[in-house]
Amino acid sequence: MRRLGAIAVIFSMAMPAGAQGASEMPPPAIAVLQVEPRTVPVIRDLPGRIAATRVAEVRARVSGILQERVFQQGTLVKQGDVLYRIDPKLFEVRVASAQAALQKAKALKINSEQHLARQKTLRDREVASGINFENAELAVAQADADVGLAEAALAEARINLDYTQVRAPITGIIGAALVTEGALVTADAAQNLALIQQIDPVYADFTQSAQELLALKRSVDAGTLASPEPGQARVELVFDDGATYAQAGSLLFASASVDATTGQVTLRAEFPNAKGDLLPGMYVRVRLEQAVREGAIVVPQRAIVRTQEGRAQVYVIAAEDTAEPRDIELGEAIGSDWLVLSGLKAGEKIAVDGVQKLQPGAKVAPEPWSPAIEANGSKSQ
Repeated sequence: MRRLGAIAVIFSMAMPAGAQGASEMPPPAIAVLQVEPRTVPVIRDLPGRIAATRVAEVRARVSGILQERVFQQGTLVKQGDVLYRIDPKLFEVRVASAQAALQKAKALKINSEQHLARQKTLRDREVASGINFENAELAVAQADADVGLAEAALAEARINLDYTQVRAPITGIIGAALVTEGALVTADAAQNLALIQQIDPVYADFTQSAQELLALKRSVDAGTLASPEPGQARVELVFDDGATYAQAGSLLFASASVDATTGQVTLRAEFPNAKGDLLPGMYVRVRLEQAVREGAIVVPQRAIVRTQEGRAQVYVIAAEDTAEPRDIELGEAIGSDWLVLSGLKAGEKIAVDGVQKLQPGAKVAPEPWSPAIEANGSKSQ
């Protein structure tokens, strides 16, 4: 046994020094991102509901018995389409009566004009007195007025006859029929016959805290944030399942008053809705770009580690490729990134991949981090 121990000691002394160092582990490869300032929009997700851009009640404009419902409930109707038909017989008779009255008035006018011509001839021959001529002129003027009244009465009768066909006042989706064939409808009735809602485009009405709006305005005034150009603020819709509506909208206005009970300000945006996916009353979240932050520092969320006290940290790659933890102050989340309010400067490098395995002062082998590679899932922590 003593002989074997001596042999082992001699063998270990004979080994080259480099062979002992070969057993040490190389520093781990860490994906590293160099922090660069960029322009970041200030985005808010706000609760809202979809509303029709136009709502019209279909009403009868003349009284009568409803003969027919023409439209299909729940379908798209165009402005001017016939929706209901009211029994037209009485109104056709009134048109015929007005036409006869007009013909009579025109005949009387012709007669008065002929009488005036005769009186003019007699006056020129000094056979008749001037008063007869004046009376004839007055009769012609009265006949003209009677013709005008008869023409107006005929026009009114024709309008009322046309009103027996109840037409769509706007283009939109018509709801349920609120009356049935055979019902008596009146022009001054309180109940409407149907409701039409225009849903292309649609409005999204949403609310925001007045204090939040005031804080944004103060930040813009102080130069911390920049206001987007008029008409350039991006507005998106987000559904309950997290899906985003395919088409962006445009911000129309913010109300000039604050709701006294909720402290909220109402805003309105408009969205195209050619496919009819957005229906009035639907609950949505409106994602609104309200300002722009210039020179912002943004880091991936996966680069953040938390201390036992809950402080946010990143590992900064210092001199000689050593990783050192540093406390930072975070702002809001921006997609898969965090906005950093303080603690990092432009040009510094931070570890993104494998941060959970790092220890303060650990040596690393930095590699450039690529968001595209990360998105494809070809790298892992």
